[in-house]
Amino acid sequence: MRALIQRVTQASVVAEGQEVGSIGPGPGMVVFLGVAADDQEPDAQYLVEKLVNLRIFSGKDGRFDLSALDVGAELLLVSQFTLYAETRKGRRPSFTQAAAPDEARRLYEYAAERFRLAGLKVATGRFQEHMLVRLENDGPVTLMLDSSDRQKPRR
Repeated sequence: MRALIQRVTQASVVAEGQEVGSIGPGPGMVVFLGVAADDQEPDAQYLVEKLVNLRIFSGKDGRFDLSALDVGAELLLVSQFTLYAETRKGRRPSFTQAAAPDEARRLYEYAAERFRLAGLKVATGRFQEHMLVRLENDGPVTLMLDSSDRQKPRR
């Protein structure tokens, strides 16, 4: 499972011409979430725990000392299967590493619920629909997390 995280001051998502989710103004994160074919609940749990406790918000001295929970950040969760694009061969991306839609939806909804249970206010986009995502990036701060990293030794 992959998550592209952007620290924001506000964000919204529009589907079929209507706003379906928004956060802010205030501290927040937009999380673009991609689900791999072999992902399971522990992958989502790992990313949720990592994200809610990741210190990417600045304290009084300007250092990254505060987590989303510390600052009461809101989260906009957007499904993003293209995080599993394979581009090494040819000119058209392949998405064979991405989970099938039914399983991806299940794990996306599971992750959203885990974020809520962790104490964050969560807004979502619409799964498997074309969306327009508007955000005001703060920093900018953009990070990538991958649940498969938890199985790799530290360097």
